[in-house]
Amino acid sequence: MQIFGVDIGGSGIKGAPVDLDKGELTQERCKVLTPHPATPDGVADGVKEVVDHFGWTGPVGLTFPGVVTGGATIRTAANVDKSWIDTDAGALFSDRLGGLPVTVVNDADAAGVAEMHFGAGQDRKGTVILLTFGTGIGSALFVNGVLVPNTELGHLELNGHDAEKKASSKAKEDGELTWEHWAGRVQKYLAHVEMLFSPELFIIGGGVSRKADKFLHFIEGIKAEIVPAQLQNNAGIVGAAMHAAGDD
Repeated sequence: MQIFGVDIGGSGIKGAPVDLDKGELTQERCKVLTPHPATPDGVADGVKEVVDHFGWTGPVGLTFPGVVTGGATIRTAANVDKSWIDTDAGALFSDRLGGLPVTVVNDADAAGVAEMHFGAGQDRKGTVILLTFGTGIGSALFVNGVLVPNTELGHLELNGHDAEKKASSKAKEDGELTWEHWAGRVQKYLAHVEMLFSPELFIIGGGVSRKADKFLHFIEGIKAEIVPAQLQNNAGIVGAAMHAAGDD
């Protein structure tokens, strides 16, 4: 079965049809830049552009970079426009897509579900935490394979700052940090999360998962196993489609 997945991020909106039996994209994904400011109308236009690129007319699963409650209501908007807060994203996107059935889920939760089903978290018990490093830091927390939704651990305070302000991929780019310097910040963040949750496994997702060989070897002193996401930056798209199909 195929379902369309869309992953909305602070810098890009990307989507493609997904084979839910294999957890793979069936066509090369389409990506457009997230508008700035990332208002509801602007983002909805970007989503429509991605979906229309494929001529898709079936159900669509979408991720959102913030807390999503009550099915599709947005509660936080750290890396998009604040006008998203309290927006019924399901109604907004369905209307913009001509009435197509739509579901909305937190972006890191979607990526985590995909990795637990098809990627690095398969058959792993105990506490597993996926962290997506991008414009911010998203998180998905699993206990014996069961998701604890909307954890938003990128907003933990670390040395007086939101952790994502210092350890996200954007922080690396903005500060023109070397991989080793940035890995030191990630190490401090992982140590803080480990102190709070004592996971058996960290899965590192987001765009940097493609470049794990450049920084993971610099991270020391973490007791949990640390691995890159196997689905890499497609995990959110796959997880969005799974959510739309009710497979999460």
